[in-house]
Amino acid sequence: MNNLYSPILLFVYNRPEHARMAIESLQQNSLAKESELFIYSDAAKNEETQPAVDEVRKLIHSVTGFERITIIEREENWGLAKSIIDGVTTRVKEYGRVIVLEDDLVVAPHFLKFMNDALEVYKNEPKVGHIQACEFFEDSTLPDTFLIKWTGSWGWATWERAWNLFNPDGKALLKELEERKLTRTFDFNNKYGFTRMLRRQIEGKNNSWAIRWNASLFLKDVLSLNVGKSLVQNVGFDGSGTNCGGGGLYASLLYQKELPVIKIEPIEENIKARKSVENYYRRTNSFSAKAVRRIKRTLKGDFGA
Repeated sequence: MNNLYSPILLFVYNRPEHARMAIESLQQNSLAKESELFIYSDAAKNEETQPAVDEVRKLIHSVTGFERITIIEREENWGLAKSIIDGVTTRVKEYGRVIVLEDDLVVAPHFLKFMNDALEVYKNEPKVGHIQACEFFEDSTLPDTFLIKWTGSWGWATWERAWNLFNPDGKALLKELEERKLTRTFDFNNKYGFTRMLRRQIEGKNNSWAIRWNASLFLKDVLSLNVGKSLVQNVGFDGSGTNCGGGGLYASLLYQKELPVIKIEPIEENIKARKSVENYYRRTNSFSAKAVRRIKRTLKGDFGA
């Protein structure tokens, strides 16, 4: 592999049309032919999902357009969290850095360039541990890139030094958040229930790896580099995926131009950006906002969460 470019990890399961869209958008990237692609295909959970899994596996074996393609087909159903944790841990040890995508994410033409540029610019900056390329906060005043104590999981990248901070033990993470009285800050002044999400993971009501990654970096005061113009679009909010309900709550438009990466100095959280995220969650996560969305979806015949 060309060592200048990070490997891409793509996790797929039983959504052939979503996987096709994700792969085609990657193929259209300027650095695709110089990048190594690892495709992780989870096994069917039951007989009902087997045909769709088979269709996805047929699709991924036809993929071309990358420097090298490696396909990992699980023989048992691992679930998304276990598969991502294993895949990231394995490849980041091997390559030192990774770019991670799930099968319901469509990327912009310069997504790979931005991610590789950011991985290079911040590679020796221990206060930055995560790169997130999806923006859905509907705030045109945000800068092209900014630093924040929050990790998004839709089109992201990291380094081995940062992934070493990942703590899969949700109980330990929650205990530290509570002991340090950080739950309110973690939840953007109680505007979004990230702490509740972590509690539900502990109780086995969800199996989110992302909430544990978010908490792990938050507790270490490690920042994420986020974008003010989205290079990723989540097309999975049709009830077809893990933890994805209906509605267009997180819609984003793909930015079609190159997004330059200029190192931010000093390395500290952008308070204006944090307030913007808080305001977004205030608008969209209130009881009244949820009620209106549910009514609209019900009228359309969409009974997703």
